[in-house]
Amino acid sequence: MAKDSVANKPASVDDEEQVTAMQVVAFKLRDEEYGVNIFHVQEIHNLVDITRVPFAASFIKGVINQRGSVMPVIDLKKRLGIEETPYSATTRIVTVIVGDLQVGMLVDAVTEVLTIRTKLVDPKKTVSDRAMEKFLSGIGNIDGRLVTMLNLEEIVNAS
Repeated sequence: MAKDSVANKPASVDDEEQVTAMQVVAFKLRDEEYGVNIFHVQEIHNLVDITRVPFAASFIKGVINQRGSVMPVIDLKKRLGIEETPYSATTRIVTVIVGDLQVGMLVDAVTEVLTIRTKLVDPKKTVSDRAMEKFLSGIGNIDGRLVTMLNLEEIVNAS
């Protein structure tokens, strides 16, 4: 009997937060904050020379040498339809892995790693452009601070 009572014991608040929380790498694109699950992020590094690739998709900035491997770099603002701005000292390349693909994403600045309880991520789409909503997975709310969560699978998909 004691075994059943332990198994049926409700989870504590701490247990629920551990189970339903995710870590997010947050970054800026212009004045807005975006995030991706840290599970996909391999590294973050300073801007380096990017080699253009003829006939690449318009949002592909080019390729870089990543420790002997060629890695494509996405201009994330262009991909999301956000007005471009000049690069600055805070511009970073966030290297992500999606499936078997390793891709760099240009961002204006990386702000921090956040822990968001998944119940605070609203999966409702908040954009009116149906073509753009596929790039979003939800809006995270941390004490009134809104972080737009990105759907990396769709962002790296060139079709």
